[in-house]
Amino acid sequence: MSAPVTDDVVLRVNGLSTTFYQAGRPNPAVIDVSFQVHAGQTLGLVGESGCGKSATAASIMQLLPPLARIDRGEVIYHSADGVVDIATLRRDGKRMRSLRGPEIAMIFQDPMVSLNPVYTVGWQIVEMIRLHKKVSRSAARQSAVSLLGQMGIPDPERRFDEYPHQFSGGMRQRAMIAMALACEPRLLVADEPTTALDVTIQAQIFELLKQQSVERSMATILITHDMGVVAELTDRVAVMYMGRIVEYGRTQDILDDPQHPYTRALIAAIPQLGRGKDQQLVAVGGSTPDPYHRPPGCQFAPRCPLARDVCDTIPPMVEVGEGHAMHCWRLSFDD
Repeated sequence: MSAPVTDDVVLRVNGLSTTFYQAGRPNPAVIDVSFQVHAGQTLGLVGESGCGKSATAASIMQLLPPLARIDRGEVIYHSADGVVDIATLRRDGKRMRSLRGPEIAMIFQDPMVSLNPVYTVGWQIVEMIRLHKKVSRSAARQSAVSLLGQMGIPDPERRFDEYPHQFSGGMRQRAMIAMALACEPRLLVADEPTTALDVTIQAQIFELLKQQSVERSMATILITHDMGVVAELTDRVAVMYMGRIVEYGRTQDILDDPQHPYTRALIAAIPQLGRGKDQQLVAVGGSTPDPYHRPPGCQFAPRCPLARDVCDTIPPMVEVGEGHAMHCWRLSFDD
């Protein structure tokens, strides 16, 4: 399915396929993925671990490991200088490096790994600013302190000169967000940015991301496995399974009327507020297949309660509503 073009689209991905190689064996990590992200809106990429969410983000950022490559497809970024297909750029080329940071920024899962422990947090933000902007060190420092304050870090002047290990987990993540936003990117990719944080801090971080997206008219891709987070923060959702998008549409449409059996299973596993401790949570049955020994046809068929013989062939992407589509044979089944 090709994503339709609209005027406020910041990123348009069409038919993206990426393969990882290990010991000479190919593993298709991203298969024919298409979506678009609009200015001021958030797209959620959701699914179980290993479904291809982070591989999609790495393809967009051209941060793939050495033994991985984009086989086909387009990653069209609408930059301030015109349209560019990121999929055709060299990973370490000058053009790609000029996009990372000032145009497209990324927040990684673990800030303790992403932040350098031997430099102060403020120094690292200043270096990020000065790498992409022609400003003095004092002006960059002032901007960094202001950013730390905007991110809700108390006493930012003092915290500027502290090291990552002196920050709590929540504050480290806020510092990573400050670094990502330092050059005012048009697109932010947040790869499970609250994985190691408790639920209270998670809520604060997500509210901060949502606020910054709206205030800066910034397009955001939020990668998560939590459908509850998707319900709160995203405008559109792409549900992924074994490298494919199996359902795509407006968040409310998918939550109110999920069509793909996998999407329904994910939503059924979410605790419902107000139903008490005795509510029944239904886990997604089975487990994801070995990526090197994939089932024929629909990848979810071995776990799907609705599977039929036709599921041994790859299903088409079918429209089930305005802007709402799924990758499934279910609608062709006889009632």
